[in-house]
Amino acid sequence: MSEEHFVVQGATCKCKLSQDSSKTDKLKVKSQSKHFGNDNGSNKLIATTKELGQTLENNSFGNCLKQPLGNNQYKKCIVDIIQWDNFHEKITLSNQGKKLLENSKATCSMGAPDCIEIVNHGQTAEPGEQNFKNINPMVHNLINPMVDVREMYTKKAKHEGLKFND
Repeated sequence: MSEEHFVVQGATCKCKLSQDSSKTDKLKVKSQSKHFGNDNGSNKLIATTKELGQTLENNSFGNCLKQPLGNNQYKKCIVDIIQWDNFHEKITLSNQGKKLLENSKATCSMGAPDCIEIVNHGQTAEPGEQNFKNINPMVHNLINPMVDVREMYTKKAKHEGLKFND
């Protein structure tokens, strides 16, 4: 992957020790309330290494293979994150945490190291004005023939404040 995304509130996580390997849960940012991902992401707080303890919406990935009861039965998973690995080392936020990346992994108090992984970083693409300025007009015209992007950014000459001697 050429670009690593920062993890934000609502990121999807899963545990490799869940009996149901498709079971996921969403990350809730509880450690800070100042720093946001996405330009207009007022509800997309950036997740940091301080997201410890029970910081998921449901705090469970189903049944935990690390807690057998016998007869192929397992105790219900209760997520308790004790550590994050593979985070962004160079940036420290105001809560003294480091930004989590989409390849960050968490260790649960019940599981093995790095048993919880990020499936989706939680950010959404929001095209801005610069995206439209940089687009190839021919490609855009093939995708959306109703709009000519060249006309959107043609500056019209203004003659305000000029006085002519007639």
